[in-house]
Amino acid sequence: MSSTINTNQSIGDIVTKLPKASSVFKKYKIDFCCGGNRPLIEAIREQEINEDVLLQELETAYEDSKSLSSIKDFTIMSKNQLIDYIVDTHHVFVRQILPELSEFTTKIMQVHGMNHRELFTVHKLFHNLKTELEQHLIKEEDLLFPLIKKYEQESSEDLLGQIQEVMQETEDEHDAAGDIIKELRTITNDYTLPEDACTTYFLSYEKLKALESDLFEHIHLENNILFKEFE
Repeated sequence: MSSTINTNQSIGDIVTKLPKASSVFKKYKIDFCCGGNRPLIEAIREQEINEDVLLQELETAYEDSKSLSSIKDFTIMSKNQLIDYIVDTHHVFVRQILPELSEFTTKIMQVHGMNHRELFTVHKLFHNLKTELEQHLIKEEDLLFPLIKKYEQESSEDLLGQIQEVMQETEDEHDAAGDIIKELRTITNDYTLPEDACTTYFLSYEKLKALESDLFEHIHLENNILFKEFE
């Protein structure tokens, strides 16, 4: 394992080479999407994580992954294939879950907001995120991804410049979405349910966690794999 992963590697590169590392990083709240360019040692020191324990868990994930043939290797996909995977998997998921979360976060704010004032902030943050994501998906599908696919067929300096411009906007939007996700984590105390939480309350927090997990994977595929050639 020591020859495969070390703490001087970037967090994003580690997840690229070892997709199961994403689960370990989520456990330790290590940002591998928007913060994927940082070396792992920075996160370890900043968050005061036990380095030996973390590396052991990454080693376990590495050993487990060797026996799983179903894990996709995104690094060997063509850009067209990776784009299609992102749209068919992550964009579809986001479009399904956003309306559900809009309804649920509104309902729990109405029912529980007087006793749990943070739900007003949860409602506001989520709907800010919803607006950002809806616009973001359209920009990727209608502008950025077609530019990349065109570049694959006929590369040119003009196309590259257009891709880099839109890509920078996209990465900035990734950062903004990541910041909102972190705020949601903080305001909900890591999605801790109060004693009087109802089923909708539970479902709201579970779906927010699912959205967070999906966005981390989504942003990682773009920032750390798809966009690398155009930086």
